[in-house]
Amino acid sequence: MSIRRPRKAPALGLDGAVWLTIGGTALGGRERVELLRAVAETGSITRAAQAVGLSYKGAWEAIEAMNGLAREPLVERRAGGRGGGATQLTPHGAKLVERFGQLDAVHRRFVTLLEQGSIDLDRDFSLLGILNMRTSARNQFVGTVSAIRAGAVNDEVELTLPGGTRIVAQVTPQSTAALGLRTQATVIALLKSSAVLVATELEGARLSARNQLAGTVRAVTPGAVNAEVEIELDSGDGRIVAIVTQPSVEALGLAPGVRATAVFDVANVILAVTA
Repeated sequence: MSIRRPRKAPALGLDGAVWLTIGGTALGGRERVELLRAVAETGSITRAAQAVGLSYKGAWEAIEAMNGLAREPLVERRAGGRGGGATQLTPHGAKLVERFGQLDAVHRRFVTLLEQGSIDLDRDFSLLGILNMRTSARNQFVGTVSAIRAGAVNDEVELTLPGGTRIVAQVTPQSTAALGLRTQATVIALLKSSAVLVATELEGARLSARNQLAGTVRAVTPGAVNAEVEIELDSGDGRIVAIVTQPSVEALGLAPGVRATAVFDVANVILAVTA
């Protein structure tokens, strides 16, 4: 009797494509740019169409559509003498093909980084890790700016995470302008674990700290003097890490499964944007 082994499920993957647009209308992606590149190499729409696997009619219509959308023609017909005419890219078309190749390479590299750093559903999503950025701040959150309240000395910036968690940061008006902060902009919030306080049994208590994130202790890692406490946020927006003293761990009864709240001041939140 043969034993049937269960088939291994295909791995989760990530894919994507870059498209050029003009005024919101698609100019083309990799296939159309490959057609332009083939025109440059062969000097003929017929041979270019054969090279990329298109019919002559399909290639001609694609080129006509691109020429009509672009601010300058991308392909032109050059009249010839004895040898007859030829089809070639204009300088503008050649620059577009070169630039698309550069953008497409960067895009494919970024998709690869995203796939390597975010497809594992058992690991927290870290944009800084994907971008290969290093920071001493243990806590990294990516969200969108939901409100900006301008002040005489400092601005208050409210960041909303995908799960609904709200984090408030205090920055100077100069930083608001330099970072280009505006509502709906994507922002990274950084917070050192040493700036996070941990509290239990806060029901009904009033605190001056604007940021109070409730959750459940996931892990407590003891050290010689201090302990590292990981709290899984109720919102599903990941974990927040705090450094507390060993006596505080004992006094608060911190252990996996215990309800706790991470508390931190607006002045301790650092905001960053990708260039």
